[in-house]
Amino acid sequence: MSISAAEQAHRAASDVESVAWVDEQDRLLGCLPRAELRARGLIGRCTFILLFNSAGELCVHRRALSKALYPGYWDVAAGGMVDAGEDYAQAAARELEEELGIAGVELRAHGRFFHDTPGNRLWGAVYSTVSDAALRLQAEEVLEAVFQPVDQVLASIPGQSFCPDSLQALRLYLDSLS
Repeated sequence: MSISAAEQAHRAASDVESVAWVDEQDRLLGCLPRAELRARGLIGRCTFILLFNSAGELCVHRRALSKALYPGYWDVAAGGMVDAGEDYAQAAARELEEELGIAGVELRAHGRFFHDTPGNRLWGAVYSTVSDAALRLQAEEVLEAVFQPVDQVLASIPGQSFCPDSLQALRLYLDSLS
């Protein structure tokens, strides 16, 4: 499977951008290029934004095949790494607009969690929002997106490849509602 020149350039740029580096208690230690952070097994900060429509359906999207982590997997949250100089909320708003084209919405915070798997160590902040605006998918990030009832999403998890970190974010969100 070949990757287009644009996707290769995007991957290279995202590997060198400076992201927040934290310890196991989410204390900021500095900033490092994303590729170095992952190569050294260090912890970064990440955002997860659950986008719902007014019917209560969750936006589920499939990640681009050029993604370094979980290429082609289904994802229940927009989001990404917190850049140098950003806080979680700023990164969440930026990522939601970049990936899905949704801007100017209120983001509701649901807490943070620690995710620790080989090649993917992070502190994640979970947000949700509601919007019926048309999606504008960023081709370098997202292949396709659909809105589905949460029960349907949960039922499809065993048979599909989903990003494990975003499933952890979804669990935290659902726990915050009870």
